[in-house]
Amino acid sequence: MSDIRPQYHFRRTPRGLDAFDVKKLIKLSASLPIKTIDPRKIEELEENHWYSAGGEPTPRSIMEHLQLIQECDLAYPVILDAQGRLMDGMHRVCKAVMSGETQILAVQFITDPEPDYVNCHPEDLPYE
Repeated sequence: MSDIRPQYHFRRTPRGLDAFDVKKLIKLSASLPIKTIDPRKIEELEENHWYSAGGEPTPRSIMEHLQLIQECDLAYPVILDAQGRLMDGMHRVCKAVMSGETQILAVQFITDPEPDYVNCHPEDLPYE
């Protein structure tokens, strides 16, 4: 897991923008049962997922996401919160949908973990 780049799942809440460390989500979800879901039904496919916490969808940033989609491994399950919303794995979801897959591996929290950062600004988080 040391080769995973530092990244966060952001969620808007009444208190502001909360962030979950993806490496921590992976550790916390490691013992959850693996199931299959239809990636085409992930609600976040219809939302401003990658840019909802800020930033602009420039051609360069889109190319970076396309590169990550090409390189991701569908053998790793995506992570869902207790309500079935995506917490990690959008690049894998996109790869599966673009490849015509109708099932993808997933784990789902029964109770959501607490965020690592509350009412934060993405540019203030550690990325090293």
